[in-house]
Amino acid sequence: MATSTTGSTLLQPLSNAVRLPIDQVNFVVCQLFALLAAIWFRTYLHSSKTSSFIRHVVATLLGLYLALFCFGWYALHFVVQSGISYYIMIIIGVENMHKYCFVFALGYLTMCQITRVYIFDYGQYSADFSGPMMIITQKITSLAYEIHDGMFRKEEELTPSQRCLAVRRMPSLLEYLSYNCNFMGILAGPLCSYKDYITFIEGRSYQLTQSEANGKEDVKYEQTDPSPNIAVTQKLLICGLSLLFHMTVTKTLPVEYNIDDNFRATVSLPMRIIYLYVSLMAARPKYYFAWTLADAINNAAGFGFRGYDKNGASRWDLISNLRIQHIEFSTSFKMFLDNWNIQTALWLKRVCYERASFSPTIQTFILSAIWHGVYPGYYLTFLTGVLMTLAARAMRNNIRHHFVESPPVKLCYDVITWIATQVAISYTVVPFVLLSVNPSFMFYSSWYFCLHIACILVLLILPLKRTQKGSIEQESIKPSWPKKLEEEENVLGQNNYSTTNNSFNQKQEITCRYPALKQ
Repeated sequence: MATSTTGSTLLQPLSNAVRLPIDQVNFVVCQLFALLAAIWFRTYLHSSKTSSFIRHVVATLLGLYLALFCFGWYALHFVVQSGISYYIMIIIGVENMHKYCFVFALGYLTMCQITRVYIFDYGQYSADFSGPMMIITQKITSLAYEIHDGMFRKEEELTPSQRCLAVRRMPSLLEYLSYNCNFMGILAGPLCSYKDYITFIEGRSYQLTQSEANGKEDVKYEQTDPSPNIAVTQKLLICGLSLLFHMTVTKTLPVEYNIDDNFRATVSLPMRIIYLYVSLMAARPKYYFAWTLADAINNAAGFGFRGYDKNGASRWDLISNLRIQHIEFSTSFKMFLDNWNIQTALWLKRVCYERASFSPTIQTFILSAIWHGVYPGYYLTFLTGVLMTLAARAMRNNIRHHFVESPPVKLCYDVITWIATQVAISYTVVPFVLLSVNPSFMFYSSWYFCLHIACILVLLILPLKRTQKGSIEQESIKPSWPKKLEEEENVLGQNNYSTTNNSFNQKQEITCRYPALKQ
């Protein structure tokens, strides 16, 4: 395998043929290889046919090979970060290891991001090695807190979700590396809980539980291993459409054109608003492609099953990272955020928001910005996002109830809020795409900071209703699924197959998915 500092050059002829950077070609080809490997893994290394040890070893070795192929020697960072974090867990002890692991993992990630951005390739959207490290950082910190909860804190001190996810024994080094670096998620994630991953490897993903009279749950039987083929096929179709859209439409609608001098001078305001929305919408399919393909790979291996809906159809969205329909048709800023990068929102809630001793919202947004990287545009986007979120909530609490009684009026309200939400989201994330300070301020200046000013005025004029302590802050990061999805979750709860990973509904988090698993 011929390698360079950015990975293998074996596919350079293909890169030249499709006119894409070699690192992006490596990423896509490796993910397609991982998809085939996942099918083979589920077929020939199923938990009923081989031991957990073999499954861990194969998953880890394949993952490290894919990392080496894509990133060359930079893949060593994945092993170094994971290895040192594991050593910290061992020597520090369960009382304080979560703090040390959090500081080290996030600090190591930040150091690598600074090196890559300001020394090597500022502004490049290449498939850089810090992307997988972001996911590994999430896994390291999540597991450290889960071990701390399970082996140090008292049961009554834990929230229902913390109690459910708590890990009761220290993972072996192989289990730890397999969780962090398995081939299904090393390149693009998504994040999953340690318990869910170990349960999948050990073949207990499909155990159903039944409630006893005393309220305890026990495993009664194992259901038939459901097939992920339909879910994988559907997700691959979405990947194909997203990639086609990205290859054809996205390049013709650059976000940078929003700050073009001639564009701003000659185009009317309505057309500028339309182009802003269309250009930012066209920038999303690359995320749809990467995240949906990663989800499909995990499903193909048999990981990601979350029970059955009310119609008896299997659901494979346990670790899904987005809901495209609810993103594109969101009628509130919060609804958009709730359905975008879902697993990262869960991570922020579990390691920061729930544990913050003061100003949880501010701490959570700061952590999110640091985790994303060191580009100034990220921080401008998250600061703007705080304003947008609080202002949108204030307006919703004070205005929405006037428009929900009459269906025609409600429809009109939904159309208006959809337009407002899409413009607000596009306005907010422009710096996230432009990355640098000067282009970002050039854009906001061309809009006279109008939405920033509008949000501040809304917060000064409209009262913020508080229903309970911290409710206003919690709205900014806490997903609330659409009504239809909530109804489906309730059906799952009635079947005693509840989930904690994809919803923050407290009722659902009370019951663990796998109570028989004692870590």
